[in-house]
Amino acid sequence: MKLFVTGGAGFIGSNFILYWMREHPEDSVVNFDALTYAGNLENLKSIEGNPNYHFVKGNICNAEEVKDAMAGCDTVVHFAAESHVDRSILDASPFIKTNVLGTQVLLEVALKGNIKRFHHVSTDEVFGSLDLEKSDKFSETTRYNPHSPYSASKAGSDHIVRAYFDTYGLPITITNCSNNYGPLQFPEKFIPLAITNIIEGKKIPVYGDGLNVRDWLYVEDHCRAIDRVLTDGKIGETYCVGGVTEDISNVNVVKKILALMGKDETMIEYVKDRLGHDRRYAIDWTKINKELGWKPQYSFDDWLEKTVTWYKEHQEWWKRIKNGEYQAYYVSQYGKGSK
Repeated sequence: MKLFVTGGAGFIGSNFILYWMREHPEDSVVNFDALTYAGNLENLKSIEGNPNYHFVKGNICNAEEVKDAMAGCDTVVHFAAESHVDRSILDASPFIKTNVLGTQVLLEVALKGNIKRFHHVSTDEVFGSLDLEKSDKFSETTRYNPHSPYSASKAGSDHIVRAYFDTYGLPITITNCSNNYGPLQFPEKFIPLAITNIIEGKKIPVYGDGLNVRDWLYVEDHCRAIDRVLTDGKIGETYCVGGVTEDISNVNVVKKILALMGKDETMIEYVKDRLGHDRRYAIDWTKINKELGWKPQYSFDDWLEKTVTWYKEHQEWWKRIKNGEYQAYYVSQYGKGSK
């Protein structure tokens, strides 16, 4: 198999490439990434010398760049996306361009290139929000009801992917996953922001009353789920991928991190709530379990502790991100004109 992975220098994408190269060493991977602020090639330094790995800098909105880089590949795994909700509230335009138009460009090139599988990685946020007082969960049959520009753009991309299957017969699959956590996550996101702020002696901002609930999925469990879908998933199907958490509020996640790091709750700073803030997410992963035998292996408490340890032991990595030095790595490694 020759994989064309978009957004492979990001958090989930780089974890996926490292996982795939370890579990499927006979396969080759083309990592296609625009290296926007969240893309970091340092994540993949350990495989730079692998002859089965190749990086191409390019934008998914540029059809010619995509066509050239995708040539010879048989499988697309599409991670590339603008993904930070707060940024989408400040400026929705990049989200619509990358997540909707960029996805359509990829689909068109994949269709003309006779790609054997186009796997689209999406989010549970397309389903909207659940009530705190109820125990219902999102599933593959949940009606779409996105509330932020980010989730609306991902909902649009999901619909376009399905349209290319229904209209043109492009062999697609989709996964809608819950919130990921683990190593290599950009430190603007909730869990690494909390961990790194504590190390730096800074307050941890918590939106509103802190009672918003997220379903937490360890990133390698997510990689395993995509593996199962690529191997045995049914063409045209969607699979919801969730973790093993049971309605843990954001503020309780912060309290767990504080306890792991030997700090008290005075480091919590409640801030004005996010606009359109979804109250609760929860994923029912029954379908992927029954049909493909996948289930999450990593408990939240155990792997949250391991995630805290990772950020403690890799301070140079995230400090370079926070001060912007990481962005110079591509130039130093590949040169300004590299593709």
